Amino acid sequence: MFRVTRARNAFSSATCLRVRSWGRTARRHGNEFSMACRILVVEDEIFVATEIEHVVKEMGHEPVGIAADMASAMVLAPRTDIALVDLNLQDGPTGKVIGEALARDFNVTVLFMTANPAQLGEGVAGTLGVLPKPVTETDLQAAVNYAVSRHHRTEHHEPPRRMRLFGGFEGSLA
Repeated sequence: MFRVTRARNAFSSATCLRVRSWGRTARRHGNEFSMACRILVVEDEIFVATEIEHVVKEMGHEPVGIAADMASAMVLAPRTDIALVDLNLQDGPTGKVIGEALARDFNVTVLFMTANPAQLGEGVAGTLGVLPKPVTETDLQAAVNYAVSRHHRTEHHEPPRRMRLFGGFEGSLA
């Protein structure tokens, strides 16, 4: 069963159609539909985390929450489709381990966002890639759109130029 509603984005004059089906939301911008995703922000700097969460919500996705450490990330993991993960968190440099666990154990599409991309070496198995900080809103939106398209196994969006992709990403079974 579908429920269609019209919504006006508070931050733009664009009117979007929202299609609600089986608990998930698809948004249409013009002639293009994109499935809304549940996005987890793993970041210990609260101002950075809330800004990322705001952009994610503005894009029509559902923020799952903000996790500042491994324990809170694992609590939120079962409800997550995509995670934006920093490396250095409140409990130390655990972001790499968190990203790997989210991808492996919860089938989450993981994108690292860090000022220290060299800490990831050649990449992390099962994860999408890394976007170096600082990040512009435009780069963040492009990275989220790319992660969503990869999560849903579509190729509608290109990654931002600054994003480094890791080999071997299989995507989720969404």
